[in-house]
Amino acid sequence: MDPLATMVQYLQVCGTHTRLGDILKLFTFTFSLNMIGLGLAASGHFPYAVKYSGAMVVANFNFAILMRNEIFGRLLYLFVNTCFAKWAPLKFRLGCTSVLQHLGGIHSGCATSAIAWLILKMVRTYQNRPNEHVSILVTGILTNVAVFLTACAAIPWVRNTHHNVFERHHRFVGWTGLFLTWAFTILGDIWDPTTRTWKLDGVHLVRQQDFWYVMGMTLFIALPWICTREVPVDIELPSPKVAIVRFRRGMQQGLLGRISRHPVKEYHAFGIISEGTHAKYHYMICGVQGDFTRSLVNDPPRTLWTRELKFAGVSNTSTLYKRGIRICTGTGIGAALSTCIQSPNWYLIWIGSDQEKTFGPTISGLIHRYVEPERLLLWDSKVRGGRPDTMKILREVYQSWNAEVVFITSNYIGNSEMMEGCKESGIPCFGTLWDF
Repeated sequence: MDPLATMVQYLQVCGTHTRLGDILKLFTFTFSLNMIGLGLAASGHFPYAVKYSGAMVVANFNFAILMRNEIFGRLLYLFVNTCFAKWAPLKFRLGCTSVLQHLGGIHSGCATSAIAWLILKMVRTYQNRPNEHVSILVTGILTNVAVFLTACAAIPWVRNTHHNVFERHHRFVGWTGLFLTWAFTILGDIWDPTTRTWKLDGVHLVRQQDFWYVMGMTLFIALPWICTREVPVDIELPSPKVAIVRFRRGMQQGLLGRISRHPVKEYHAFGIISEGTHAKYHYMICGVQGDFTRSLVNDPPRTLWTRELKFAGVSNTSTLYKRGIRICTGTGIGAALSTCIQSPNWYLIWIGSDQEKTFGPTISGLIHRYVEPERLLLWDSKVRGGRPDTMKILREVYQSWNAEVVFITSNYIGNSEMMEGCKESGIPCFGTLWDF
């Protein structure tokens, strides 16, 4: 597959419900603001940024990491869902969902800007190299290399087509970059280029802005890992295509979880199905696609590593809306079902092949126990002789259900087609981004 074509398709999908694409909007805003500051600093019109160029680097990294921090994300979703549920104008609520779903634009914008500021800092450092210590020059170059490789691993084409490569490099090279940033920051802060001596008293170090920014970076990176646990699981194998993983304790709707066989290696994100926070269990539907999910079927584990604090997905904002539609295909039911189980105001449309046989009695039982027939449409393509006209169904249900929004979870092509159809029909919708 042509990488450029894949990237174009990705941006088209991201932009179907927002016209220009909120990821690009947030990225452009964040990056442009930084580039204006960088240009002023390079031309000598922003003396603060010249003097504290290290702080500009790590401040941007702080924002980039914060946008991907599960704890911050949950707090942000909680604030929006609590303050603006149902009463605010629909356009405002749609905007809230869109911004929350596309925080990755700020993440990538700040990270890219941080690299640009880091390059400027290194240029300034090398211009003054007769007065700089060699250890500062070396750690600066190594930091640039590590950060650049980390950013390259997160390019959408790499992330979506080579997930394990992305995970390994973005995580382990990123951690290497963090250690090098600590070294580069501390060495730069305690070296005095005017006297060419080391200031080894700790008081001088803790008074530096960039020292505390790096401390913040480290805290934001470490906090989610503190919540990592090895937990017992039960795995149901209703068919060779699917593994249903059962965990203890209930969950609120709209959450996703990451699981792995190893505490620090590749983690895979799946939607969470639960009857509510009061429930004894929650479930993940893992469709057999790659090595990890295939191993769940071929060699079911008794325990898995997971982060006990789950992260919020777009469905978590369903509480903002009076009524909505949750449409999904295949294993997408894993991300959609909790919303319809826990809220009587959401209509479920599930399209799949031989659903009850493929996904087993557990999932079918949850659907039929908690989703009433008047807000449920199950389309079995094997029984009905093929896929339906999804847009015809969506338009009819949207009108009859008096819905305000549609949330879509499907494969790449199905997601794109439905979002484009909703755009043409004037139906507000949000779909999968594949950026976990």
